[in-house]
Amino acid sequence: MSTSASRDSAERQVRAIADFQFGKGAGEALFQPGCRIVRSKTRRVRQVMLGDERIVTVRAQDGRFTLGITGARLLAQALPAPAYRVVIADEVADFVADGKNAFAKHIVTADTGIRAGDEVIVVSGEDEVIATGQALLSGREMVAFDYGVAVKVRKGGK
Repeated sequence: MSTSASRDSAERQVRAIADFQFGKGAGEALFQPGCRIVRSKTRRVRQVMLGDERIVTVRAQDGRFTLGITGARLLAQALPAPAYRVVIADEVADFVADGKNAFAKHIVTADTGIRAGDEVIVVSGEDEVIATGQALLSGREMVAFDYGVAVKVRKGGK
């Protein structure tokens, strides 16, 4: 079996998943030359790395991506604001950057297209990537609610 054909196939696969999950062009932005695909024992794509930094991990249960902080930064550069962004109040930015969850009362604004369960990028008011995680509320609910966790932070930016 040719490894170059297999690598080509895996690259097409991860780019297609990214374009589906985050919109057209996300795959090209996330997976630049020099990326390394890590496979499981069963030869399925599990992670994509850039050097020692994790860009994405493929969730086994649904085949969608979870973003590493490097992947979040690459995606934020490629997608125009407010796509997949949750803007957090500056007074709690350090806590969220340490990996603490983002509460609805601290959300300044959020992309109205965000649905509960989506992978999101938590940013400061200056669009600096602070963290990445899973939305527990829709974008509209994050802004409307005054209580509860809005984003379950997976990885802080510190």
